[in-house]
Amino acid sequence: MNQTIVPDSEARGLLARLPDTPRILAQLARFDRPIGWWLLFWPGAWAVALAGGGFARWPLIGWLLLGSIAMRGAGCVFNDIVDRDLDRKVARTAARPLASGAMSVKLAWAWLLALCLIGLIVLVRLDRYAQIVALGSLALVAAYPFMKRITGWPQVWLGLVFSWAALVGWSEVMGALSLPGVLLYAGTIFWVVGYDTIYALQDREDDALIGIGSSALSMGRHVRGGVAFCYALALALWACAIWQVRDQILALAALAPMAAHLLWQVATLEQDGVDPLSKFRSNRFAGLLMFLACLVVGSSAA
Repeated sequence: MNQTIVPDSEARGLLARLPDTPRILAQLARFDRPIGWWLLFWPGAWAVALAGGGFARWPLIGWLLLGSIAMRGAGCVFNDIVDRDLDRKVARTAARPLASGAMSVKLAWAWLLALCLIGLIVLVRLDRYAQIVALGSLALVAAYPFMKRITGWPQVWLGLVFSWAALVGWSEVMGALSLPGVLLYAGTIFWVVGYDTIYALQDREDDALIGIGSSALSMGRHVRGGVAFCYALALALWACAIWQVRDQILALAALAPMAAHLLWQVATLEQDGVDPLSKFRSNRFAGLLMFLACLVVGSSAA
């Protein structure tokens, strides 16, 4: 049974106890790897907190978490439907349910629809303006699985997708998009490019053999410098967002823990073995640090 569980699952023991079909559905939606939904969720929580809604709008943060779990799952299902032939050629992904033949494509489409319905429930909880902003991400989401086939920088497209919740959260609290929310979104794009480049280090050899692109390949020998550059841009844009909300040096100091964590990632990064996955997963904690920074600044400015 354990042979059907992908190697990087964070819940191997729990999955092993599930019957076959629920286990396969959970794997297809990556419920056994919660890092993905945390990374999708955090930008929305940051935006709510920076906009001054960290305490008053806590139910909204809960809805954004539910939406992140459902829509990250839906995105993974769609990605695996599109990529099932490529996944068979990559060691890390060959055991995925569709690539391995453990699940039919028809059942995968049904599961995708069910997850999207949960996302729809979250969508109707938002105000009209935020709903329109949220729906604006659908084209980006649909196009993402094809980016690795046509560009050496699919992580940039992923950044556009995985940062979108920042625009939704800001719009819901403020009633419109404004400069701080846009700057927060822009900075988050570079954060995503940085951490997903680290993640892509695991697949460099396989990606090169089958001819698909990744920023880890495009950066070549300069991965450490490239990730550092992305993180530096992220911090600079986030600092500008914070300055727009509260133009005091002390407010910028709230970014110091996040900056220290990102510096640690770059300084200690090993480009093989288990370290890339470990560093990638550490961004769950980085997201918490950034949330606390936004909460402090947003609450004090409100």
